[in-house]
Amino acid sequence: MSKSVDSGKLYYSISEVARMTGLEAYVLRYWEKEFPQLRPRKNRGGNRMYTQKDIDVINQIRHLRMNEKLTIAGARSRLTMKRSPEQAAGQTTIPAKAKTLIGQIREDIQHLLKLFP
Repeated sequence: MSKSVDSGKLYYSISEVARMTGLEAYVLRYWEKEFPQLRPRKNRGGNRMYTQKDIDVINQIRHLRMNEKLTIAGARSRLTMKRSPEQAAGQTTIPAKAKTLIGQIREDIQHLLKLFP
Protein backbone atom coordinates (compact mmCIF):
# COMPACT_ATOMS: atom_id res chain seq x y z
CA MET A 1 0.00 0.00 0.00
CA SER A 2 3.00 2.32 0.31
CA LYS A 3 3.16 4.80 -2.53
CA SER A 4 5.63 7.35 -3.73
CA VAL A 5 3.85 10.59 -4.38
CA ASP A 6 4.69 12.94 -7.24
CA SER A 7 1.77 15.35 -7.15
CA GLY A 8 3.98 18.43 -6.89
CA LYS A 9 2.97 19.15 -3.30
CA LEU A 10 5.73 20.14 -0.93
CA TYR A 11 3.96 19.17 2.30
CA TYR A 12 1.38 16.57 3.29
CA SER A 13 -0.82 16.40 6.38
CA ILE A 14 -0.70 13.46 8.76
CA SER A 15 -4.06 12.21 7.46
CA GLU A 16 -2.78 12.30 3.86
CA VAL A 17 0.37 10.41 4.83
CA ALA A 18 -1.66 7.88 6.82
CA ARG A 19 -3.86 7.29 3.78
CA MET A 20 -0.85 7.00 1.43
CA THR A 21 1.08 4.57 3.64
CA GLY A 22 -1.81 2.56 5.03
CA LEU A 23 -0.80 3.39 8.59
CA GLU A 24 -2.80 5.00 11.37
CA ALA A 25 -1.94 8.56 12.44
CA TYR A 26 -1.09 7.38 15.97
CA VAL A 27 1.53 5.01 14.50
CA LEU A 28 3.14 7.90 12.61
CA ARG A 29 3.22 10.01 15.77
CA TYR A 30 4.74 7.11 17.73
CA TRP A 31 7.40 6.52 15.08
CA GLU A 32 8.42 10.18 15.34
CA LYS A 33 9.38 9.51 18.95
CA GLU A 34 11.24 6.30 18.12
CA PHE A 35 13.11 7.21 14.91
CA PRO A 36 15.34 10.30 14.88
CA GLN A 37 15.30 10.22 11.06
CA LEU A 38 11.59 11.06 11.09
CA ARG A 39 11.06 14.67 12.10
CA PRO A 40 8.27 16.36 10.15
CA ARG A 41 8.02 20.11 10.50
CA LYS A 42 5.08 21.64 12.31
CA ASN A 43 3.20 24.73 11.22
CA ARG A 44 2.15 27.53 13.55
CA GLY A 45 -0.94 25.58 14.51
CA GLY A 46 1.19 22.58 15.52
CA ASN A 47 0.03 20.44 12.59
CA ARG A 48 2.61 18.12 11.11
CA MET A 49 3.82 18.88 7.60
CA TYR A 50 5.45 15.84 5.98
CA THR A 51 7.79 16.14 3.01
CA GLN A 52 8.43 13.45 0.41
CA LYS A 53 11.67 12.67 2.28
CA ASP A 54 9.64 12.03 5.46
CA ILE A 55 7.30 9.76 3.51
CA ASP A 56 10.28 7.84 2.12
CA VAL A 57 11.57 7.29 5.67
CA ILE A 58 8.12 6.12 6.77
CA ASN A 59 8.02 3.66 3.87
CA GLN A 60 11.46 2.34 4.85
CA ILE A 61 10.36 1.87 8.45
CA ARG A 62 7.12 0.24 7.33
CA HIS A 63 9.07 -2.18 5.12
CA LEU A 64 11.47 -3.07 7.94
CA ARG A 65 8.62 -3.61 10.40
CA MET A 66 6.11 -5.39 8.15
CA ASN A 67 8.20 -7.25 5.58
CA GLU A 68 11.43 -7.93 7.45
CA LYS A 69 9.59 -8.36 10.77
CA LEU A 70 12.08 -6.23 12.71
CA THR A 71 11.32 -4.78 16.10
CA ILE A 72 11.31 -1.01 16.58
CA ALA A 73 14.86 -1.23 17.95
CA GLY A 74 15.96 -3.43 15.05
CA ALA A 75 14.44 -1.10 12.48
CA ARG A 76 16.02 1.90 14.21
CA SER A 77 19.48 0.32 14.14
CA ARG A 78 19.05 -0.74 10.51
CA LEU A 79 18.12 2.81 9.51
CA THR A 80 21.02 4.20 11.52
CA MET A 81 23.44 1.96 9.60
CA LYS A 82 22.19 3.51 6.33
CA ARG A 83 23.36 7.03 7.17
CA SER A 84 24.92 9.25 4.58
CA PRO A 85 28.71 9.82 4.66
CA GLU A 86 28.10 13.41 5.84
CA GLN A 87 26.11 12.18 8.83
CA ALA A 88 28.71 9.52 9.63
CA ALA A 89 31.54 12.09 9.40
CA GLY A 90 29.65 14.44 11.71
CA GLN A 91 29.32 11.70 14.28
CA THR A 92 33.03 10.80 14.26
CA THR A 93 33.96 14.31 15.41
CA ILE A 94 31.82 14.04 18.52
CA PRO A 95 33.91 11.33 20.22
CA ALA A 96 37.12 13.29 19.47
CA LYS A 97 35.63 16.36 21.14
CA ALA A 98 34.48 14.25 24.06
CA LYS A 99 37.96 12.72 24.46
CA THR A 100 39.50 16.18 24.51
CA LEU A 101 37.03 17.36 27.13
CA ILE A 102 37.55 14.25 29.26
CA GLY A 103 41.32 14.78 29.05
CA GLN A 104 40.94 18.36 30.25
CA ILE A 105 38.69 17.31 33.11
CA ARG A 106 41.16 14.58 34.11
CA GLU A 107 44.01 17.13 34.20
CA ASP A 108 41.90 19.51 36.30
CA ILE A 109 41.07 16.75 38.79
CA GLN A 110 44.73 15.72 39.08
CA HIS A 111 45.66 19.36 39.70
CA LEU A 112 42.97 19.65 42.41
CA LEU A 113 44.13 16.42 44.07
CA LYS A 114 47.67 17.85 44.35
CA LEU A 115 46.26 20.92 46.13
CA PHE A 116 44.54 18.80 48.80
CA PRO A 117 46.97 16.11 50.06
